[in-house]
Amino acid sequence: MFKKFRRSEDGSMVVPFALWAPLFIMIMVSTIEMGTMTLRHSSLERALDQTVRDVRLGTGTTYTHAQLKRMICDHAGVLPECNSKLQLEMILLHMDNWREPDAKADCVNVARQATPQRNYDVGEANDVMLLRACYKYDPFSPAGYLGGAMRTDGDGYVALVSNSSFVQEPD
Repeated sequence: MFKKFRRSEDGSMVVPFALWAPLFIMIMVSTIEMGTMTLRHSSLERALDQTVRDVRLGTGTTYTHAQLKRMICDHAGVLPECNSKLQLEMILLHMDNWREPDAKADCVNVARQATPQRNYDVGEANDVMLLRACYKYDPFSPAGYLGGAMRTDGDGYVALVSNSSFVQEPD
């Protein structure tokens, strides 16, 4: 009976499957995570570009933080809860007295109800402005390889940051 058991090849694929299946599942989950992140970031970039184009074409119109945020969220249809998870900064860039803007983006704290604006300067005619948008989202699978390697805040959210600059046109 022992010889028959030793020669039997039934179940011989269980061990390789048990060793390789977690790796393939991890790769699939990471692929879904990367695809989701790329889709959201591309959507944010495009929405920001479209909004800045609208701002440039709306000569002399001064937009508020809420108006720009609404315009970006209207253009970016694939960003869930965009109004509550998007934060904007508008920074005046002095070309004659150049100073690098703060590298760290101002992102919304999703744990709080209201997020104060760190920097929102609408500028004057012919001023060069930097508009920076930060959108936070909850990763698809924080336990996955890619989800575990992404930089998250204390609540587990990942920040996507997009920048665009434009010149405030005169009236």
